[in-house]
Amino acid sequence: MQQKPFTNLQLDKVIEIKGLDKSFGTFNVLKGVDLDLYKGENLVVLGKSGTGKSVLIKIIIGLLSPDSGMVNVLGNIVDEISYKQLLELRLKVGFSFQNSALYDSMTVRGNLEFPLVRNRRSLTKGEVNKSVETVLDAVGLLNTINQMPSELSGGQRKRIGIARTLILNPAIMLYDEPTAGLDPITCLEINSLINEVQERFHTSSIIITHDLTCAKMVGNRVAMLLDGRFPHVGTFDDVFNTNDERVKSFYDYNFIQ
Repeated sequence: MQQKPFTNLQLDKVIEIKGLDKSFGTFNVLKGVDLDLYKGENLVVLGKSGTGKSVLIKIIIGLLSPDSGMVNVLGNIVDEISYKQLLELRLKVGFSFQNSALYDSMTVRGNLEFPLVRNRRSLTKGEVNKSVETVLDAVGLLNTINQMPSELSGGQRKRIGIARTLILNPAIMLYDEPTAGLDPITCLEINSLINEVQERFHTSSIIITHDLTCAKMVGNRVAMLLDGRFPHVGTFDDVFNTNDERVKSFYDYNFIQ
């Protein structure tokens, strides 16, 4: 499998993280983390389970507060803005949950309409319908519009979850383990969709994963989280062309050829 081509990134930073620390009791999860996300790029954050990848995501969207350091998202210092400003910022940052987080009591249409009706109250019914159909078409599931989540496969639920995130037209997408629990073929489909979203909606994305196939397919850059820091950041080949035994063992564990 070929590494995703590396393109010249715009110099604009949409997320800037400096000196980020986070501990839970005596367990130091993040230790002075520095990381940037540039406009238009897919940045993959790799690491084993329990290394702090999801903690990082939660700090970025203000669900957790850092112990120290700075997180700037679209020009906002996350732990310095008001709660109202934080809510407004979150509308510009789409969060695709690992379990898709669909409402089981709503149809696919209802799941997609919900965030629009809640946050874009001036939209007409026609505008809502058009938005729903546009994002469903983007993820290739327009035919499921009247189905219930229980009628969908795991891969389809992932796609609908991504569509629901896209419907508010976010500037940034955060994917939490997008291929977790899926079969290999469906994983490849989700990886392709992440690339299509980047190109069609011009998003800047952080993809949290431990899946090396995903990292290689979707990442313009890869950042490896090891012992609470990012000692290796670059293209997929840059990160894994190293003598660091921690990186080698991670690669071997994933059995990627």
